[in-house]
Amino acid sequence: MFKAELIERAARFRSVEEDPTRNLESCPALVLNADYTPLSYYPLSIWPWQTAIKAVFLERVDIVASYDRQVHSPSLDMQIPSVIALRDYVKPNEFPAFTRFNLFLRDRFTCQYCGSREHLTFDHVVPRRLGGKTTWENILTACAPCNMRKGGRTPKQANMRVMMEPIRPTSWQLQQYGKSFPPNYLHETWRDWLYWDIELEE
Repeated sequence: MFKAELIERAARFRSVEEDPTRNLESCPALVLNADYTPLSYYPLSIWPWQTAIKAVFLERVDIVASYDRQVHSPSLDMQIPSVIALRDYVKPNEFPAFTRFNLFLRDRFTCQYCGSREHLTFDHVVPRRLGGKTTWENILTACAPCNMRKGGRTPKQANMRVMMEPIRPTSWQLQQYGKSFPPNYLHETWRDWLYWDIELEE
């Protein structure tokens, strides 16, 4: 079957009227790499059910597990995938992009001066007025009060201790840090493929 026909068939699922009391948006698919590890832990790699079904028809993924729910088209009934695995391995970049989100994740969403997790921003360890650059090695997560207290000084000049020296993390390190922040919802079919740093229930 041609890909255009597959895409058209997958699209038909979106046009089917569903019971409004059963929201399909609550049925995302966990996406695993070809080695059956999550593409990402934080944010967790999930796709909307429509995208997952489309990828199945295009033969880009294999279905690992499914929800106990179906969608219907004029010619086909299909269970909604809950876990899918890519057929082709996606090699992650060695280093993550230098973004505010990744900076906060590296620092565990914690002010590196006082430990607060509120009103977070970022701070140049060596101020720009002293030649400090906006790089992984010179930026720390800081709460707004500590940022104001430090001002245009170095931590030593401001008599403020740094909890962790800033480094350029690898993508693997950020994924490990992400395991400390499990999402509020984990479907039971996902649990065999995820490893979170949480206390196990007895």
